[in-house]
Amino acid sequence: MNEFEIQMRTIRNLMSYAVPENRLAEAEDLLDIYRHDRIALDLLQEFYSFLPDAHNDWVREILLVRRRRGMFLLAAMTETTGYLYLVSGEGVEFQGLLADGPWDRDLLDFFGYSGREQFMEEGSSLDGYQVYEPMDSDQDICPSCHVATGELHELGCPVEVCPWCGGQFIYCSCRYDQLGIDVMESEEDLLRLEQLLNAQGRIPYSPEQRPTFLDDGPGVIID
Repeated sequence: MNEFEIQMRTIRNLMSYAVPENRLAEAEDLLDIYRHDRIALDLLQEFYSFLPDAHNDWVREILLVRRRRGMFLLAAMTETTGYLYLVSGEGVEFQGLLADGPWDRDLLDFFGYSGREQFMEEGSSLDGYQVYEPMDSDQDICPSCHVATGELHELGCPVEVCPWCGGQFIYCSCRYDQLGIDVMESEEDLLRLEQLLNAQGRIPYSPEQRPTFLDDGPGVIID
């Protein structure tokens, strides 16, 4: 049983307690759509683990509000309302009601909003939002760190191409050669590596980098 199957089973168990019986089949249909999408599965697990309004409910649709650099602002739509979530490979953060918009100034800045007023104006009609599509079918999203085409990978992403040798950066020896060390032992080494990468010119994500088979790799390891 792989990690997706394990997470699917966990979510189904949560749904058996949270979803009204007459809506369970529809909720499971949505879950099945995202069976290979870690971002959506993490959102659904968070929703069903901590029901926002503390009563039985279900997600009928997931909308993409905005995405940037592997961070997704998503709306979990129920029969009566929508809930905002900030989702990335690092985890899930509940952001309140979609109708109220996010209150976090840093979050608004990050996604390019001038303020809550702009968010509310753009979200006045749900027609302005697209349905969130599973990433396994979206070639413009890195399958590991979830950045979009043209964006820089998160440091340690197994898909990132080495700007020195053209190989897979987390597996080639270039990081050690450039630092002049045998092992990375500190946060300072990691910061130096990032500076060297930026000076050389990191290679942004493009669909051609997508491997046929991909695991999460070891990342950039500090021994």
